[in-house]
Amino acid sequence: MTVRVRIAPSPTGNLHIGTARTAVFNWLYARHYDGKFILRVEDTDKARSRPEYTENIKSGLAWLGLNWDEGPFFQTQRLDKYQEAIKTLLDKGLAYPCYCTTEELDQMRESQKAQGLAPRYDNRHRNLTDEEKAALEAEGRKPVIRFKIDDDREIVWQDAVRGRVTWQGSDLGGDMVIARASDSSDVGQPLYNLAVVVDDVEMNITHVIRGEDHIANTAKQILLYEAMGAKVPVFAHTPLILNQEGKKLSKRDGVTSIDDFRKMGFLPEALANYMTLLGWTPPDSTAEIFTLAEAAEKFDLERVNKAGAKFDWAKLDWINSQYLHKMSASDLIELLVPYWSEAGYEVDLDNNRDWWETLTTMVIPNLTRLADIVKETRLLLTESVEYTPEAVEFMQQEGVKEVLEQAIAAIAETPSLEIADGKAIIKTITKALKVKKGLVMRSLRAGLTGEMHGPDLIQSWVLLHQKGWDKGRLEKALSLI
Repeated sequence: MTVRVRIAPSPTGNLHIGTARTAVFNWLYARHYDGKFILRVEDTDKARSRPEYTENIKSGLAWLGLNWDEGPFFQTQRLDKYQEAIKTLLDKGLAYPCYCTTEELDQMRESQKAQGLAPRYDNRHRNLTDEEKAALEAEGRKPVIRFKIDDDREIVWQDAVRGRVTWQGSDLGGDMVIARASDSSDVGQPLYNLAVVVDDVEMNITHVIRGEDHIANTAKQILLYEAMGAKVPVFAHTPLILNQEGKKLSKRDGVTSIDDFRKMGFLPEALANYMTLLGWTPPDSTAEIFTLAEAAEKFDLERVNKAGAKFDWAKLDWINSQYLHKMSASDLIELLVPYWSEAGYEVDLDNNRDWWETLTTMVIPNLTRLADIVKETRLLLTESVEYTPEAVEFMQQEGVKEVLEQAIAAIAETPSLEIADGKAIIKTITKALKVKKGLVMRSLRAGLTGEMHGPDLIQSWVLLHQKGWDKGRLEKALSLI
């Protein structure tokens, strides 16, 4: 048997972290067993589906490295298949038209609520006669199509993550709507539970790996598989992603789409790596940094956890930093340019690439996210800087004025400043003024950067000198003393 799995997002929003994690698990399972990973777009919700969301989903999966083998398939292009299935169920007497109005259903629920009962459809139109149907249609009512559910039926499956799962038919809310009312079709527009089963049957899906919030749907869908005479796939319900309070992760937690993670400066390899650990424990639990291909070699559903997976920003940041710190400046710089540009800095790699790569190399160890590059390099990206109160206060100390004067004189005699030259100038000033090296270093840092803390001083000085900015900054600092 060839393993065939699918990810089936709805294009009613951008690709979310929860959907992406489900895609990761499906991709890993398919690759582990040399199977197929299929992309299916469930776009039957015409009111909310948008082409831009479809593109966002596709680009997000591609960015994460989750290449699909078949698809994308669109449900809106398969309506004839769903309607054929609905007609078959109607012909077999397994489904029927229901003419209840919204008001009648509301009254039904209110009555049940008053009696302390769980809201459910009471199957009142299950056995209508032809005359009763005709009378209701004469009133102008458009029926939905409901699938019959036996309250006494016990639905059981062996979940690949949760073990044996049992549901009672009486807990499924009465006969299930599988098609909404429609003026253009006598069987209506198909709904999720019907469409997903038809798709999975026709696409020969062998394993359905999805979030645990689908468990109730699974019980209903198993009944539909059986009604269609199809083989039921293996189900695996993965844990939900939770916030630190143990509640389902939501936009209120500052987490929305994969696109947002990308804009925040996370690398796709790091984010995919982290998502793999959200609910799955590798055989070597100490190994936390790995590629998707490496994870696929070891991935199996047996090691997927039942408990919810708490989203940990600190852990994601740490993983991202590990990937960043291993990158070369030449590879990393292309990813950093958009962040500099958005902050208003002009980056000319065609004519000054060496300068930018040197700058990048200097701050790579300080980066956690790509977006950090602006904060880490801002002191070196403009000709002049503002001086913090701390720096101004320091420069009033005895000896600072003389250090800056000596440095300005040395710069005038040093057309091309290298690291060795910077070290030599510091040593010369220290000896000439008979002061401690620390005073010289702090004076130069305050004068050159306007702050008392920052990136490597001498490397920063070299970069400023290459721009011709160091002398002017020191002269401005001198004027503040």
